[in-house]
Amino acid sequence: MNTEPDEYYIEQTLNGNVNAFAFLVEKYKHMVYTLTIRIVKNKEEAEEVSQDSFVKAFKNLDKFKGESKFSTWIYKIAYYASLDVLKKNKRFVNSENIDDFNEGDLENMQDALEYLHENERKKVINDALLRLNEDERIILTLYYFEELPVKEISKVVNLSEDNIKTKLFRSRKKLTTILKHVIEPRTIDLR
Repeated sequence: MNTEPDEYYIEQTLNGNVNAFAFLVEKYKHMVYTLTIRIVKNKEEAEEVSQDSFVKAFKNLDKFKGESKFSTWIYKIAYYASLDVLKKNKRFVNSENIDDFNEGDLENMQDALEYLHENERKKVINDALLRLNEDERIILTLYYFEELPVKEISKVVNLSEDNIKTKLFRSRKKLTTILKHVIEPRTIDLR
């Protein structure tokens, strides 16, 4: 495994070694695809948006100033490209009411999830995420699946860190409510 920092490959690419960019694509392609699929919810479109994001990053690499990490920059490109696809297709996602939420539900959800098999658990969580609006889904994905810190998420989606924290809190509540409605009937059948 190569231990060179991203800046090395950026510099190599800018100096004419276009093959150096392939390392960056390989390193971030899964993360970019994960983000795009969660937004556009269509495999082919997500693949296309991911590819287009890397093409755009390559063409504009000379504009990357290094003020943030390369990963943040490529996420931002993919994020806006994904939103453009949604706008073009005029897709809207239904959202759940968070009024059904209470603090004890978090513990119950963890117990209930233990009764589900691993593959079913992943499917249930993924399906629940798809029921959130784009902003909520993106922020949860970046925070929990891509493990980006709040500061980096803030740069990707152009929101303040405080706004990200608020959206994380609300999105977790909504996700818990969705999971509660999906999982409780299943766990009753399993007991």
